[in-house]
Order: sequence, then structure tokens, then C-alpha cells
Amino acid sequence: MNDKLTLKSVDVRAVVVPLRRPVVSKVGLFNEWPMILIDLHTAGGVVGRSYLEPYLKHSMRYIAPAIRDLAAMCVGKNLSPIENFDANRRALNLVGYQGVAAIAVAGLDMALWDALAKAAGLPLAVLLGGSLGSVPAYNSNGLWLSDVGTLADEAAALVEEGGFGALKLRLGRDRLADDLSAIREVRKGAGEDIKLMVDFNQGLSLADALVRCHALDGQGLAWFEEPIVYDNLPGYAQLTRELATPVQLGENFYGPRDLAAAIRIGAGDLVMPDMMRIGGVSGWLRSAPLAAANGIQISTHLYPEVSAHLLRISETAHWLEWQDWADPILEEPFSVKAGRFEIPDRPGSGVAWNEAAVTRYRVDC
Repeated sequence: MNDKLTLKSVDVRAVVVPLRRPVVSKVGLFNEWPMILIDLHTAGGVVGRSYLEPYLKHSMRYIAPAIRDLAAMCVGKNLSPIENFDANRRALNLVGYQGVAAIAVAGLDMALWDALAKAAGLPLAVLLGGSLGSVPAYNSNGLWLSDVGTLADEAAALVEEGGFGALKLRLGRDRLADDLSAIREVRKGAGEDIKLMVDFNQGLSLADALVRCHALDGQGLAWFEEPIVYDNLPGYAQLTRELATPVQLGENFYGPRDLAAAIRIGAGDLVMPDMMRIGGVSGWLRSAPLAAANGIQISTHLYPEVSAHLLRISETAHWLEWQDWADPILEEPFSVKAGRFEIPDRPGSGVAWNEAAVTRYRVDC
């Protein structure tokens, strides 16, 4: 065992950062964004870093202690993310694999992989057998359930943020006519050739989704994302069978088995795991091959900095969802050029903190 690559301690901090554009969706209104920052210190001085985005500020009070408890069990042990992932999951299986347990495991897993790649002096994608480069991205920084009259100007601004050729629009307004107007306005501002992913944020009942999605099926949309509650897999299978527009789901898969269960019953044409729920890097590495074996394209949800590395080594890699929500606390935010998210040539995931900003936005956890 290399003593320099043993876990020494972990620091867990919480911040709440402002959003440039408020999130207005079926799941709530957010003007600021909570994040948990994890710094994993090794005996050799390497520090592995990751962050979590748990949506709700008060949830950080429950997640942070779970991360500390898991890390305490690993103190003095060699950095072995896959083994740690399995051990941490087993340690929590009596309380269930979902929710806080899964989130804590994922946060620690991403920090472990970051530390291992830094110790090797390699970017994470290269450590995992891939290469550096860029990945296709769509801008998900706006186009919420806001005034339809503002969407054309906002869409034009979103395109300009990184030369984007694809945007995400949130739908599910009370009237179908308003959703249709929203699509027209976005194309007016971004151009008719824009690729348009639409997200309902689980806002429709199955009955409403059958009516609404059929009505929108001829709009040339890239996908319908989460039209109904995430765990209604039979409902997703019905929508997938009936609709021409691809159905996208997966940000609420808690681990590879959830993804496998969805694929098994045909509950979607596309999948987009979330790093916080799928199990971090280790969870992704066990999930992406399942999608590939079934010929299903895999996109990412949030966490663009880590997710980009994983798209570089995934057989059926599709789209990266780009938000700049973490940028206020990053020392060197990643860049997007010509609609592609660029992975910097830095060891690990490339994430480091702007400590002055962390101090400014820090809250108790």
C-alpha cells in the first residue's frame, strides 16, 4: 500500500451562491443555489475535491454529516474509489440506497477519483483510458417557466454565451397554446436551426402528458424530458411507445440498478444520469455500459466539470448539460466555445475553489 495515497481527513463546507437567472420550474423557484464542497486530504498532500448540489438549503444539514461519517470509516485506507464505493454502499444498505445515503456516497466518490487522478498527474478522462478534448453541450442556464414574451431575447443571449447550437426550454404551462408560443419565441431568438431540448420537470400527470406530448410531437424537438413523476416507469414506457419525439429520463436514477430497471421495460429512448444520484464516477462507470449495451445514448445532468470527463470515455455519449451555477466558487471556471465544453489540461477533474468566494458565500452545515 502506498502510504502517501491514504485518506487522512475530509473537510465538508456548505455555500449558497446567487444565480444569474432565477430557476422558475414546476419543482420550485430558486434565486440562489446550495452547494456542498468536499476536500479530501491524503497523507501525501494530494487533495481530492468535489461538490454536490442538493437543491434545498436545509438538506445540507443532513448530507454533510453523512459524508463526514463515511470518510471517517476510510481514514488510513488506500485510495481505491471502486472498493470505497462498494464499502460505503454496503455500510448504508440498511437505511436504503436512495436519498441522503446515495448522495453522500457519490460526493465522496467524486473526491476520491479526483485525488487518484491528481496523484497520477493525469486528467480524470485520461486516467480512465480516454483523452482530453471537448464535448458537445447545450445551454441550460435559462428559459424557465417565465414570461413567454421574454424568451426570444433570452434565447439569443444564451446562444451567445458559448456559441451554442442547442438550448433547453422548460415547458408545462397551464395552456398548450403558451407552450407552443414559448417554442416559437425561442426559435425566433435563437434561430430556426437551434436544437431544442424541452424539460417538464415532472410537472404533468400521465393523462396530461399523453395529451400535451402528443400535441407537441410534431415540433421537431430533441427530446421530452421528465414529463411525469420520475418513478412512474410504466408511464414512461407508454409515452416512449406512443411518441415520435425521444423521451429522456434518468436524473433521478439512484444507482445503476435503477437505470437497468428503466432500460429493461423500455422506459425511455435516452438516459441522463445525475452524478449526485447515480453514484458519482463509480456509479457512472457501472451505468454507462448498460446504456451502451442497449444502444441508448447517455447525456449528463448538472456537474458539467466532472461529467465532461465521463462523456469522453462513454461509448454512447450524447450531450452535456451546461450550467454556470458553480462558477462563482471555482478558481478557474471551464469554458465553452462553439457549443463545446472544453476540458482543461489539469490533473483530476480540474475543479479548485476560489477561497475568497467560498468565504463570502459560506453557511453552516
